[in-house]
Amino acid sequence: MIFIVDSQTDPYRNLAAEEYLLHSFNEPVFRLWRNSPCVVIGRNQNALAEIDIDYVKAHDIAVVRRLTGGGAVFHDLGNVNFTFIESRREGEDTGAMFSRFTAPILAALQNLGVDARLKGRNDLCIGSSKFSGNALCVERGRVLQHGTLLFSASIGNLAGALKNRWIKYSDKAVKSNVSRVTNISSHLPIKMSCCEFMEYLGEYIGCDTPRYQYTESDMAAIEKLAAEKYTTDTWNFTASPKYSFSNSAKLPCGVVEISFDVSGGLISRLAIAGDFFFIKPIEEFCEKMTGCEHMQEKIAGRISAIGPGDYFGEVSCEELTALFF
Repeated sequence: MIFIVDSQTDPYRNLAAEEYLLHSFNEPVFRLWRNSPCVVIGRNQNALAEIDIDYVKAHDIAVVRRLTGGGAVFHDLGNVNFTFIESRREGEDTGAMFSRFTAPILAALQNLGVDARLKGRNDLCIGSSKFSGNALCVERGRVLQHGTLLFSASIGNLAGALKNRWIKYSDKAVKSNVSRVTNISSHLPIKMSCCEFMEYLGEYIGCDTPRYQYTESDMAAIEKLAAEKYTTDTWNFTASPKYSFSNSAKLPCGVVEISFDVSGGLISRLAIAGDFFFIKPIEEFCEKMTGCEHMQEKIAGRISAIGPGDYFGEVSCEELTALFF
């Protein structure tokens, strides 16, 4: 078994490392890692519908998409992540995989006196409260299964960053479930820091296996993957499934109602209505906005270049941009 404890906490690099380990090693892998504050969204989720974009920007919270399915999760340095990578067993379904890979985690917690159990298909709970969500993917006969372990995470940031806004978004993307959550540290009979807990897990599950140190070649490949994929808006945002969006607001010019589709991250079928006064036809504005990426910076830049005054009267670029999110 390859046993890795990552000391760095960059979320883009950490997700890149997951993909690199899945595709580059044939041996079983057990990995422990932590991320600085970020939201990690599932492979088939609509990023903008899962996060409160204003909150994550104000609190400098990164957003990164992972390879595996499931819902969005919040990470910070009070959260320990674990990963298992092994060959898929013949006839094994996802339920059996989740049970197999979470069993060592549950055993480690129960050894500390914490009554932790697998509930449903992929949640680890203490009583009725969830402390771990798990997700997996299968590629080339290899299973990657990873999970979160809320140890002393900021529950306030978790709630603020993952703000569901399904009235505005309509799509077939996988939606996150809102669950009651708890920190493991609140249930320990002894005091333990997050770093001590991470070290304990490594010793309990990794046993006498020497810790693997990334080679220069490993590091170069991970950095390349992070730069070319995991740090990009193309992967993290525009890779979202097709969705529709609608919103309305009373602006200085009057009530403005907006609706559009997004496919491949680009706006299409934009329609705007309302009781505002205009000089130029609103259809012309819609045509000029069509094809723009559904990203705040891109939308703001396009609106500024068009000049909204002739279409909406006295309205700022910032007010109009906010309508698109």
